[in-house]
Amino acid sequence: MSDTPRLHHAGTTLRDRARDLRTLVDRESGAAEAQGRLTDTVVDALHEAGLFGVWVPEPLGGAESSPRELLDVFAELSYADPSTGWVVMATTLENGTAGAYLGDEAVERIFQAPRTPLIAGQGTRPGVAVREDGGFRLSGRWSFASGMPHAQYAHSAGAVEGTGEVRIFITPMEDVKQLGNWDVLGLRATGSIDYSIDGAFVPESYTHVFTTNEPLRGGALYRLGLLDQALICHSGWALGTGRRLLDELAGHASARAGRPGQIAGSDAFHADFARAEARFRAARALVHEAWDDVEHALDAGRPLTVRQETMVRLALNHVTSTLTELAGFVYASGGTSALRDGLVQRLFRDVHAGAAHITSGPHVLKECGRELAGLAPNQTWFVFDLEG
Repeated sequence: MSDTPRLHHAGTTLRDRARDLRTLVDRESGAAEAQGRLTDTVVDALHEAGLFGVWVPEPLGGAESSPRELLDVFAELSYADPSTGWVVMATTLENGTAGAYLGDEAVERIFQAPRTPLIAGQGTRPGVAVREDGGFRLSGRWSFASGMPHAQYAHSAGAVEGTGEVRIFITPMEDVKQLGNWDVLGLRATGSIDYSIDGAFVPESYTHVFTTNEPLRGGALYRLGLLDQALICHSGWALGTGRRLLDELAGHASARAGRPGQIAGSDAFHADFARAEARFRAARALVHEAWDDVEHALDAGRPLTVRQETMVRLALNHVTSTLTELAGFVYASGGTSALRDGLVQRLFRDVHAGAAHITSGPHVLKECGRELAGLAPNQTWFVFDLEG
C-alpha cells in the first residue's frame, strides 16, 4: 500500500484565478459565439493564469488538482461562459491524461514547450489502427473535438485491427484534417468540429490503452481512468452553468421590482424560484458528496467500489437533468428578454447542447438504477455499462 500514489492537492489558487477571469471571459463571450471559437484574448489569458495546466501531472510542472478542485475551476469558468468552461474542461482532461499515461518519448516531446500544450479530440466511436513496426497507422473520422481550433495535438480513439483493443492516439495537428462543420444550436464557441486522419503513423509511445488506470506519472487522480475523470468535467460544467442561470434570473426579477405586472411581484414566481434554488443546491450537494467519497478512497490508496462509480455517474446525470429543468424555468420566466438574442437565450441553448452529451444519457441512468436496486450482482462498470 505504501507504493500506491496518493491524491495530490493543488489548493485554491487556480480556482481564484478562474474567478478573476470572469469579467474578461463574459465580455468576450459574444465575439466567441459569433466566430465559433474562443477569442485569442481569452485563450492567452487562460494560458497566463496557468489554467490549461490544471490537470497536468505535477512532475511535468502541472497543478495535478484533486477532483473537488477541478470541479471548482470548471464551475467558475462555466459560470462566466459555458463554452469557455467546456473548452477548458475538455482540453485539460486530454492534457492531463496524456501526461499521465503516454510513454516517456511522447511526454518529453509534447510537454517541452514553455506553454502547456492543448490536446483536443474525441475518445469515442473509434477509428481504425493498424499495427506497424514501432507503432500504428491510424485512420478515421471523429466528431465533437471541443477546442480543436486552439490545439497543437489531437486525442483520438482507435480500435486496433485484428484485436479490437481500443487505444487513445495523440497526433500532431499536421496529421489532422479539420472539417470545420460546427453549425449548432448551443455551445457554439467551443469549436467542437469534426476532423479526420488518413493513415498517420503514430509511435507506440504516443498511445495508451483507453481503459488504463495505471499512471506512469502523477498520483492517485489518474487511477480513476479516462472515463471517470471525464465525469468531473461535465459535473463542474453543470454546477457553474446552473448557478449562472439562477443568478441571472434573480437579477432580471430584481431589476423589475415595483413595476406592475412583473414577476417580481408574483407569489407563484417566488415559490417556483425557491423550488428551483432548492433543486439546484440538492443536485450540487450530491455531486460534492459523491466526489468527496471518491477523494477519501483515493487518499487512502483504495480503488473505487462499484457503488462509488455508480454514484459519480448518478450525480452527473442528476445535476444535468436538474440543469435542463432550471434552463426551462429561467427561459420561461425571462419573458421577451429571454426570447431575444442575449445572455439568457444563449445560456438556454448552451445547456441543451451540453445536456446531450453521452456521459449524461438515459442509458447510464438506467444502469445506475439497476446497480442501486441490487440487480447487478458481481458486475462492474465498463465505461457506460455494468458487465459481469
